[in-house]
Amino acid sequence: MLRHLFTLIWNRKRANLLLISEIFFSFVVLFGVGAVLITTAKNYLAPHGFNYEQVWRLHVRAGQGQKMPRAELDDVLRQVKALPGVRTVALTSGNVPFVFNTNNSVFGYKGKKSPVTNVYDADDHYAETMQMPLREGRWFQSADDGSNHRPVVISQDLRQSLFGNGPALGKIFTWDTPDPNPKAQDEFLVTGVVDPVRMESDFSAPIPSVWLRLLPYDTTHWETANVLVRVAPGAGGVLQEKIARTVAGVTRQWTTEVRVMNDDRLHRRMYTLVPVVGLSIIGLFLIINVALGLFGVLWYNISQRRAEIGLRRAMGATGAGIGWQFLGEMMVVTTFGVVLGILLAVQFPLLNAFDLPVQPYLLAIAAAAGAVYGITALCAWQPSRLAAAIQPAVALREE
Repeated sequence: MLRHLFTLIWNRKRANLLLISEIFFSFVVLFGVGAVLITTAKNYLAPHGFNYEQVWRLHVRAGQGQKMPRAELDDVLRQVKALPGVRTVALTSGNVPFVFNTNNSVFGYKGKKSPVTNVYDADDHYAETMQMPLREGRWFQSADDGSNHRPVVISQDLRQSLFGNGPALGKIFTWDTPDPNPKAQDEFLVTGVVDPVRMESDFSAPIPSVWLRLLPYDTTHWETANVLVRVAPGAGGVLQEKIARTVAGVTRQWTTEVRVMNDDRLHRRMYTLVPVVGLSIIGLFLIINVALGLFGVLWYNISQRRAEIGLRRAMGATGAGIGWQFLGEMMVVTTFGVVLGILLAVQFPLLNAFDLPVQPYLLAIAAAAGAVYGITALCAWQPSRLAAAIQPAVALREE
């Protein structure tokens, strides 16, 4: 039977070649859309590595042309922390979670090079504020004040890239291109390891990260400061107003913007969803066009082969047999297109394209193949029924 189907397909090779090409390109597009959607869904279901609920961020600015001494800033933080409803307060850098602000670099350790890594500044209360669980070691503490190297906490994925399966605590690494005469602040001492974190958006993959300890009570004069505040459940506008008044009460020239981190997350989610939704619409439009095209081609093939169908029925072929023949032909043609598409798609995981793991690619290949076969079978079903219903006398009389 299969040999007979191949013969029929070969006899109509010119028309079938166009079908195979259409199926091939449909598979490739569905594979690309599937890879994006599967990766996005996988990232969405992964944990963030921290707790953004009940966290606010403060952007504190000094007056125009002025700077805020660190001692005064620390005093403001103590006053904010003392407000009823405030649990913890942490000073950090401007690349707080879910904002369009990044700071990244590359690090090196004994010839090993890290991937591009997010770099955060953090004080001793950052882990408590963000509720980041530690896998190894500890977070920063006052005992680090006398350290000869800058204490850092790294994420598990950065640990793996620099230290592999060996120990990480107590190890010292540097920038990828270290200074020939390094300073103590350019040599980083690992004090702890946390879970991988996703601070860009709900749909982003974990990025290797490092948190550099902000030295307490330094003499730096800052123009702006970014503060994370964990508040009690139910805190709202009243507490936000108290925080703003507390900050402004230091010099009457400082201002602060209070933002809820969960609002930032939802805003970033909508921004990230726009291209994903657009790609999904394009994929759906493609599926509809492919389905209509296949349906029309099969319908036309049946009208052109009525004599062949009538002759087969006159020779004893059943209606079900004719229907299965047309469906089988379409499945064989689909297989040619899918195999060509798979040969192209497997190059992506083999070449480690776009730095994605193998699993999303394999799932996208399976999903694209299943979708193409499903669409083809659905489009071939009704024309196959029409072919099965043709009576031999009617078909031969028309000829």
